[in-house]
Amino acid sequence: MNWDEAIIALGGTPAPTDLEKRYAEPRRRYHGTAHVRQVVRDAVALTDGRDRALVALAAWAHDVVYDGHPGDDERASAAWARKHLTTAGLAEPDVTRVEGLVLATLDHTAPPGDHPAQALLDADLAILAATPEDYERYRQAVRAEYAHVPDDAWRVGRAEVLRSLLAKTPLYRLAHDWEPAARKNLTAELATLTAPKAAAGA
Repeated sequence: MNWDEAIIALGGTPAPTDLEKRYAEPRRRYHGTAHVRQVVRDAVALTDGRDRALVALAAWAHDVVYDGHPGDDERASAAWARKHLTTAGLAEPDVTRVEGLVLATLDHTAPPGDHPAQALLDADLAILAATPEDYERYRQAVRAEYAHVPDDAWRVGRAEVLRSLLAKTPLYRLAHDWEPAARKNLTAELATLTAPKAAAGA
């Protein structure tokens, strides 16, 4: 379900946006067009009825602003969604709902029983359950997006992110079949970040 289709499904009128241009920004190595399309696909597959359009819009908008500033990016993406959904004439409750779904990606925590939020968050983390080869490509792409961060700082920060993901029990609220592969990938990457550096000349 593309952006315009979701707008129409909720009774709005599509209007021009810079959505495609933003996801095609050269600095994006992982959080680009392929990623957002995957999130939309998986999030829609995990929902039904009217929620599919709401989740599709949130999925399209969730990384529309991506400057490498966690927290600020999600809030700016939510504000972008509010602006463009209001322009498209969506009802205020729907605008607020999509905005809230985007903001749920701030800490990747969905309220109990909030199926659409759980679907979006599961879809956003689907890559973690990829094959080892695809996961390695994802890891390299994310590192490239943070090329400005020194290696030592990256190792510390990335390890913290991985530990926080592994601490979530379960990691996936709806897509339970993804859990084993994701935990295996996360654990393997964490081991490479926390292993003692090889001695010089070894």
